[in-house]
Amino acid sequence: MSVASRNITDNESILPTLNFWYSFRPVLFAKSIIVGVVTGFLVVALRIGLTAAHDIRKSLYEALPEKPLPIQLGWVFLLVIAGLLIGYTIKRYPLIRGSGIPQVKGALNRQIRLSWFPELFLKFFGGIVGIGAGLSLGREGPCVQLGSYVGLSMLHHSKTPNLERKYLITSGAAAGLSAAFNAPLAGVIFVLEEMHKSFSPLLLVCSMASSTAADFVASHFFGLRPIFDFHAINVIPQEYFHFAIILGIVIAFVGHLFKKALYFFQDFYVRLRIPVILRPVLPLLLSVLLGLYCFDVTGGGHHLIESLCYDNKTLLFLSVLLCLKFLFTTLCYGSGNPGGIFLPLLLIGALVGQIYGGLLQAFGLIDSSHNMNFMIMGMAANFTAIVRAPVTGAILILEMSGNFNHLLGLVGVCMSTYLVGSFIKSRPVYDVLLDRLIHRNPGIFVGNERRKVILEIPVSIDSFLEHKQVAHIDWPEGTVLIGIMRGEKEFIPKPKTEILPGDQLLILASEEDAGKVQMSLIAMGASPED
Repeated sequence: MSVASRNITDNESILPTLNFWYSFRPVLFAKSIIVGVVTGFLVVALRIGLTAAHDIRKSLYEALPEKPLPIQLGWVFLLVIAGLLIGYTIKRYPLIRGSGIPQVKGALNRQIRLSWFPELFLKFFGGIVGIGAGLSLGREGPCVQLGSYVGLSMLHHSKTPNLERKYLITSGAAAGLSAAFNAPLAGVIFVLEEMHKSFSPLLLVCSMASSTAADFVASHFFGLRPIFDFHAINVIPQEYFHFAIILGIVIAFVGHLFKKALYFFQDFYVRLRIPVILRPVLPLLLSVLLGLYCFDVTGGGHHLIESLCYDNKTLLFLSVLLCLKFLFTTLCYGSGNPGGIFLPLLLIGALVGQIYGGLLQAFGLIDSSHNMNFMIMGMAANFTAIVRAPVTGAILILEMSGNFNHLLGLVGVCMSTYLVGSFIKSRPVYDVLLDRLIHRNPGIFVGNERRKVILEIPVSIDSFLEHKQVAHIDWPEGTVLIGIMRGEKEFIPKPKTEILPGDQLLILASEEDAGKVQMSLIAMGASPED
């Protein structure tokens, strides 16, 4: 055996793959900027459409009780038709269901093959129709998937799509989240922490370029102000920090329960044998009752989060909102409607945090001026509990609020939530959703044996690969270790080369086996706690 080589003899695609690997970086950087700009405009259109739909829906439900019965029934009929159209679409194109983030993770792991056309357009309009009609889903997951589709569309004009694929999909995903939240830094950190759980300098630069470009476009339309105005909230005193730690522990269990409910309602439709085409109809009909009697529960929840800062709501009313939002969000997501859970989970965290702060205030443990601090920390903690990405959770709330004075409290609450989640073995929601998606849709990725791809595998501390010589490792069949990136240095390994923590291994493999090979090698290079 040469250096990690077995059964790769097809030089037809190996030489072009290797030659282009060392010359495509400037071109890739430029393409990442283009992906960011296009994604920015696409997300802006989605945000404008959803804002208009929210305003129309609010006016409609305010006037609907006074309208004659035929008009009321007409609105219900329109929702049924919309549900059937969405149901038909998700049945024919199952990869546009739900958030879209598990699909993007699967595409990066070569477990799923996404088709940007027509899925991009179906995801866009499906999100506007479903969320705009009142479903408790967010725009952020679809924005991430839309950005990845933009990156995929660029590959059709590439001479080496297998090399550029990971970078352009990642760049598009970062740009989608950046434009959705006006949070370019959170967009970059999210794709690295959650989707890759590692990074290389090139991946970081491409993600930063696309994320910044998308934020520039979004800021042109929506301004430079943060998505939420939390400037008036005081910084939490250090004597309240132990309350923040307790909040993180509480929300770790709330987030775990939310994930269980999410999986339950996915199975709920299957157990009842409700046809896929009919599944979106049920939550849309339920949205009529909620729209009439508790409008705040419908939609993603952006306006409700803002109102929590200024409206004094009773603890009883906040508790009712929390229960309704919790159940309605999980029911909507389980139906397969295009839409994410980002904004709803932030709202759920905000409600838990404000209820918690209200109880502390009622018992005289905190001053009333700091109640809102726990709302903000609840948002970051619930994101950490569900997504299992504490750095993204803290940075996202900081960027969305435009106030970095809350950093210390957010980091503390996110860390306590993350540690408790590890103790109760609460898996990241998108990893579980991806596993369930692949299990229910076998054969959604078929590679080409003649095409070769280069995989980048990070090596973590205490991993199986750490401090092992290349010749002493049982590498997967049909792979070649062609290089090691160690800091700024890149070299071709020898049989006695020792692999160190922090190395990035460059592995040549066939596209057909890349998915299994990548997952196997990532497991070998990961720390035990990962």
